[in-house]
This record gives sequence, C-alpha cells and structure tokens, in this order.
Amino acid sequence: MRFDLTDMQLFLHIVEAGSITGGAERAHLALASASARVRSMEELLGMPLLVRGRRGVHPTPVGQSLVHHARLVLQQMDRMRGELAEYTHGMKGHIRLLANTAAISEFLPEALATFLARHPNVDIDLEERLSYDIVRAVAEGLADIGIVSDSVDLAGLETFAFRVDRLVAVVATNGATGIGADGQGVGFGKLLDSDFIGLAGDSALQRYLALHAARAGKPLKVRVRLRSFDAICRMVENGVGISVIPEAAASRCRQTMAIRCIRLTDSWALRNLTICTRRFDELPGHARKLIEEIRA
Repeated sequence: MRFDLTDMQLFLHIVEAGSITGGAERAHLALASASARVRSMEELLGMPLLVRGRRGVHPTPVGQSLVHHARLVLQQMDRMRGELAEYTHGMKGHIRLLANTAAISEFLPEALATFLARHPNVDIDLEERLSYDIVRAVAEGLADIGIVSDSVDLAGLETFAFRVDRLVAVVATNGATGIGADGQGVGFGKLLDSDFIGLAGDSALQRYLALHAARAGKPLKVRVRLRSFDAICRMVENGVGISVIPEAAASRCRQTMAIRCIRLTDSWALRNLTICTRRFDELPGHARKLIEEIRA
C-alpha cells in the first residue's frame, strides 16, 4: 500500500471542505485528477474512504483513520522542514493559521509582514473563521495556530495573549444624535432598530453580531454589505446607517472621516484576542517562532 504526500493532503482537504470539488480546489488539482486519486486510494485499500451524498462527502470509519494518520504524517513533515530550514536554504516552512475578523483586518497585517520579511522561506495559509470554529479546528489538528476571542472555551489548548479588541458603534458625526449622547456608552440592543452597514461575505464578525442580535430578540437589519472597515465607515459618514466594528479600525477611520465612536456597554464587546495551539513544543520550529514574535 502506497499513498504519497499529495494523496494524504488531498484527502484532508476533501474531508475539511466536505466535497471532492472543494478539496480539489484547495489542493490546486483538477477535479478529474482528484477523483482519480481518491478512487486509486480506495482500490488499494479494497474499501471506500468516503460516503458520497447529495450534500457532499464525509469519511467512512477507515477514512477517518486515514485522516488521523495523514495529519500526523503531514505535521511531522512540517516540523522536519522547519528544523532543517535552520540549516538549509530553499526549504519552505508552511503554517496554517486561522483567525477571527478583528485579528485579520487590524492586527495581523503588520505582525505577519514583519515575520515574513524575517523568514522568507516560510509561507502562511491564513483563513478567517468564527472563534469557536477555530478552536475546534486547532484541537482536531486542522490548523497549527488560531487567534480567537477569549469568549470561547480554550480548555485543552495552550494559549498566549495577543491583543485587546473592543467593538464600538460607529455613527455619522451629524447623525444618530440620540445614540451615545454626552459621551455615554450604549447597549447593543438599543441599536437594533437602526439600519446597519456590515461586512460582505461569510464574515466571522458579521455572524458574531447577528448572533448577539438574535439573543437580544431582534434581527440585524443590514442595508449594505461592504468588504472593508474603511468602506463601511465611509458609508456611515454619509448617513446610510450605523455599524459596529473594532475600535482600532474605527479610530483609524475617524482621523479622516466625520464619524463618532461610541462605547458598547455589553460585556461581550470587550474581547481579549488569544493565540491558541494544541502543543507549543510539538509545533514546527517556524510555527513556534511565529507565536514568539507576534504574541503580546
């Protein structure tokens, strides 16, 4: 029985994506090639690795066993590359990093730029997800490192402080005069009758706000969805609606736009961003260096 590293990485991608098509895209393989590789693996084993359904695929018991061993093999390969890279030029280290919206948009760009400039042989796969999705992925070995809000259960993971992230309401300077008047904070629930400007796509922050709106018993009325905090603040400045974004982004935009930042009084609006990993001492050398260099 012979599975190469491409086979194992492809199979992990398929299981993570929940479809052969999605796995092929992540592995940068044609769908036909990916399907042929999976069939070849199943023929070598003499049993199916995937249960195929109308909504995608999931691993059979033997497929789940392959997932477990493939992760161990690929993690060991990453660790080997990281350690050998200290002695050899040209070998590439690879880090799988998951982070929430605030970390990706406001805190990681500068931190990763500095790290990558110092370590030209290291590549980083960075993906945005909700904090509880990140914790599960790190615990299951689907990612090397996660950056999450401390509102989630981090039991069983090693953690390091990263940054403090406060969510604030943003309103036009000449608009929404009844919100946060005279320097007072405001509860998120009192904002939910307003029109909101939000993030486009499957944003972790937007899902987080929608969750707390639902807990407050009202829907989040998002009139416009945009792809950056700068664009959101520009729309707020022109009176289209209000928004809730990280304080770091709001403070930066306030320097050039006619907007006000209003403190949210809800406890969940103040979040400590935390780096998490399964076992720090089991990470490849380049992943350990990343944590060491970006931690608070």
